[in-house]
Amino acid sequence: MVFSSAVFLFYFFPGFLLLYYVLPWKNAVLLIGSLVFYAWGEPRFVPLLLLSAFLNYSFGCLIARAGGRRKLLLGLGIGLNLAMLGYYKYLGFFAGILNAVGLREGALPAIVLPLGISFFVFQGISYLIDVYRRDIAAQGSFLRFAMYKAMFPQLIAGPIVRYRQIAAEVEQRSITNARLWMGFRLFVLGLAQKVLIANSVALGADNVFANDPAQLNAASAWLGIACYTIQILFDFAGYSNMAIGIGHMLGFSYPPNFNRPYAATSITDFWRRWHISLSSWFRDYVYIPLGGNRVSPVRTYFNLALVFFLCGLWHGAAWTFVIWGLWHGALLVLERLGGAALLARLPGLLGQAWTMLCVMIGWVFFRASDVPYALKYLGAMFGGHDAQAYFRPYRMDVGSSALLALAVGTGLACWRWQSARTAQQGAADAAPAARLPPVLAHAGHAALTAALALMCVASLAAGTYNPFIYYRF
Repeated sequence: MVFSSAVFLFYFFPGFLLLYYVLPWKNAVLLIGSLVFYAWGEPRFVPLLLLSAFLNYSFGCLIARAGGRRKLLLGLGIGLNLAMLGYYKYLGFFAGILNAVGLREGALPAIVLPLGISFFVFQGISYLIDVYRRDIAAQGSFLRFAMYKAMFPQLIAGPIVRYRQIAAEVEQRSITNARLWMGFRLFVLGLAQKVLIANSVALGADNVFANDPAQLNAASAWLGIACYTIQILFDFAGYSNMAIGIGHMLGFSYPPNFNRPYAATSITDFWRRWHISLSSWFRDYVYIPLGGNRVSPVRTYFNLALVFFLCGLWHGAAWTFVIWGLWHGALLVLERLGGAALLARLPGLLGQAWTMLCVMIGWVFFRASDVPYALKYLGAMFGGHDAQAYFRPYRMDVGSSALLALAVGTGLACWRWQSARTAQQGAADAAPAARLPPVLAHAGHAALTAALALMCVASLAAGTYNPFIYYRF
C-alpha cells in the first residue's frame, strides 16, 4: 500500500485516523495499524519486522545495563542488523561477483527484498549507537519501541527517523487543531508533488529508457533524463512530505528530508539538501567516526569515497548504484581539492547549472538497468552515435502532459526561491499595508489545498500511471 493509492486515501487512512483519535490507546492503535499497512504489501515479512524490533529493543536494554561489555554488545547488535540487510539485499549481488571471478559456481535461489528493510535496519543501528553513546535512554516498553520501529508513515521510504528525534513524543504527544491542519496541508502538498508532477513525467522517462540508446538522438536522451530528474525529486520529496504531514497529524515531528536540492550551487550543497535524513545518518554514524575531516587530507578523501560507496550500495545491490555513489564521492573530493572555491567565484546560476549537469549524469546510472546501458545512454546524450542511425522522435515517448509537468516541475525545483524572497523583502518591508490580512491568507491556503486535493483525487480516479521509485529500497 502506498500513500498515493485509493485504498490508502479512502479506506485505510480515514478508518485508522478515526480509531486513533477516538480510542485512548494511541500507541497500540498505531502499532496495529502499521502492521496492517505493512502486511497489505508484504504479509510474510511482518514477523521479520517484529523480529527486527525485538532484536534492537533487547540489545538496547542490554547495552544500557552492561558495564565493560557495552562495546561488544553494540558490535553484535549492529552485526545482526547488517546480517539481516546483507542476506536479503546483498547476498545475490556478492554471490554474482564470486561467480564472475570463478570463486563459486551456480546461482542462488531468488531472495525477495522486504519492503523498507534499508530504512528500518538503519533505524535500529542508529538507536543502538545512540544508546551506547548515552545520547538517549533505552526504551523500557517493547510496545512503544515496536510502535516506533513499525510506524507506517515512515516505514516504507523514510525519512529515516531516529529514535532520539521523537523519544519524547513516543512517551507523550499532543495534537492541536493548528498542527492537524499543518499536517494535512503538507500531506496534500506531497500528494500533489507525487501525483500531478512525478507521475506525469514518469511515463515519459520510462518510455525513453525503454528504448535502445542507439535509437535516441541527443535531444531525446536529454529529455528522457530530464523527465527522470524531475520524477525522482517529486516522487521521493512528495512521499517524504506526505510522511511528515501524517506524522504531524499523529503528533510526531519527523525530520525534514528535502530542501530544494536542485537549487544547489555545488555537489556539497546538493547533499545538504537531498535525502537529508540519509546523508546526515552517514555523516553521524560513518563519516565522523572514521575521523571526518579531522584527519589528513588523503584520509578525508578516502572517508568521503567510502561513505558514498556505501551510500550507493545502500540504494541497491547493483553496479549502477555503486557507480552513482562513487561519482558523487569523486565530485565531493574534487570540490575539497579546490573545486568548491572555484564554484563559489562563479555566478550562482552557473554553479547551479554545473551542479545540475553532474546530478543528471549521475541519475543516468541510477536509472539505467545496467552499466553498459548507462554508458550507451550517456553516449546518446553527448552525441556519440553514428549520424546515419535511425533516431526515434521524442514525441513518440513523451506526451504533452509530461512536457507540461516537466516545465512546471523544473520551474518549481530549480527557481532559487530564497534569492527571489530576499530580493522582494525590501519592497515588502517598505509596503506593509500591501500584505494580505491573516484571514485572506488562511483562506488562500485553504483554497489552494482543496484545489490540489481535488486534482489529485481526479487523477487517481482516472487510473493514471502511479509508480513509486523508492518502494523497494
